[in-house]
Amino acid sequence: MKSNVALLWDESFLWGIMAYRALKANKLSFEIISANDIKNGKLKNYEMLFVPGGWASNKSKALGDKGITQIKKFVNKGGNYLGFCGGAGLATLDGMGLLNIKRKPTKERVPSFSGRIHLNINDHPIWNSSLHHSITPSTVFHAWWPSQFIIADKNIKILATYGNALSDSFSSDLNVGDMEADGSWHKLEHLYQINLDPKRMLNDPAVVEGTFGKGRVMLSLVHFDTPEDADGARVLRNLWKFLVPNAECGLQNADNAPSYPPLKIRGGRGSYETREVESAVEELISLGIRNFLWFRRNPMLLQWRRGVRGLEYCTLHVMINELKKLCIKEEDLHVVKELLIPFVDKAKQLLILERLAMQDEHITYEKCGDTQTKKIRIELFGNLKSHGGLFKNLVDEIDAVLFRLIR
Repeated sequence: MKSNVALLWDESFLWGIMAYRALKANKLSFEIISANDIKNGKLKNYEMLFVPGGWASNKSKALGDKGITQIKKFVNKGGNYLGFCGGAGLATLDGMGLLNIKRKPTKERVPSFSGRIHLNINDHPIWNSSLHHSITPSTVFHAWWPSQFIIADKNIKILATYGNALSDSFSSDLNVGDMEADGSWHKLEHLYQINLDPKRMLNDPAVVEGTFGKGRVMLSLVHFDTPEDADGARVLRNLWKFLVPNAECGLQNADNAPSYPPLKIRGGRGSYETREVESAVEELISLGIRNFLWFRRNPMLLQWRRGVRGLEYCTLHVMINELKKLCIKEEDLHVVKELLIPFVDKAKQLLILERLAMQDEHITYEKCGDTQTKKIRIELFGNLKSHGGLFKNLVDEIDAVLFRLIR
């Protein structure tokens, strides 16, 4: 069946792989496309553009004015737009302006929430499921460091708002259940200098629907593509049925289908270079675990301590694991290896420095009193919270290889 859905690959990294796996596992029709494809007018071949998570600002840079113009033209003429998390942020007034929505400034929102959360849902086809698996306010979904919306436009439908967070979720590196039992959010917010209490998210819009010209725009700050989330997978399938019914690939009795069946591996373990690259990243992740800097939340995501760049290391790990599942030639990995080995060596040094700094002061990803630590941080990640430095060069190269091999 020909796909009527385009998945924008650029600047998604971990979140792009998460979305790719979820769509493949649920047998939903799609094709991956690049920002350059969009600039060259290829959206005309599709009915819907799906933009997964990632930094909205970096997605905007990759698209440029030409790509953004093409997307707006596509939706205005009747194409549909679906955005998750960063892909949702890209469509707001802070990005392309497909919907009359703003994102709350960081100081006004809870910037570091992650994990399971209830939704207060309003009637809509995307919540419809079988009699045995109805989507209700008691259904649990997943949000991974989402934004929060400000909506004043009455023409925008709010399909769901944030409900209560579950006790196993986290705000920054703090377990929600433990902190609520202790009743210390106020004190911790003063210490961390950010909003932490998940109750600050209550009743804020989480899933919305609107129009731009003749097209429909649906934005979700909840990740329905989370690994091992059967209810999220049901909503994902419903989104396809609702937005692109002609492209649905037909899971007729899919409520009992696993959301993440084992992926087929097209090649073996690959060359010596493949194993060397894989081993280097595994050592980096192991170093963080044994130094109590992070632990695993699910098959794709880590939970890290405040003060280290856990999302970046997690992203690198997921991308390398995806590479090893593909049939890779040595020439595909040569540049990756040349960038990765020096990065890993310096990252190990940085993690130990950050581990020691935690004993003396309260550090964040940008704040640390040690001069050497600051220098290595800037070299590896740049000055901004979004991806930069040597890390950005490395993941861009891996991403290019992945895009080429997957497509």
